[in-house]
Amino acid sequence: MKQLPRISEAEWDVLAVLWRKAPVTAAQVFAELGERTWKLNTVRTFLARLEKKGVIAAKERAEGKAFSPKIAREACVREASQSFLNRVFEGATASLLIHFVQSKRLTEAELAELESILAQKRKGK
Repeated sequence: MKQLPRISEAEWDVLAVLWRKAPVTAAQVFAELGERTWKLNTVRTFLARLEKKGVIAAKERAEGKAFSPKIAREACVREASQSFLNRVFEGATASLLIHFVQSKRLTEAELAELESILAQKRKGK
């Protein structure tokens, strides 16, 4: 699979709106991100960058350009996760998992899910 372009933290915020509500206009994205101090033109800039990177597509509509993601959230998460793993943990998955399990409080449900996943891995699934 072709490597996805780098997505900045602000672009992730914009993409999150598109993954939840697409197709949306820049004004609708701006309204969704209301707690931000960004201006509408800032949102338009991020949308233009994401479109140039090939991550989203725009369609002309009566209310203006409406944007939709071209790449599924899961694919972007997978790419960003692998990049983080390689950069921060030198590709050592176990080190990453151990770090987060030891440094974060987990609920009983989360612990049970982790135990289930580990049991499946032990069985070779």
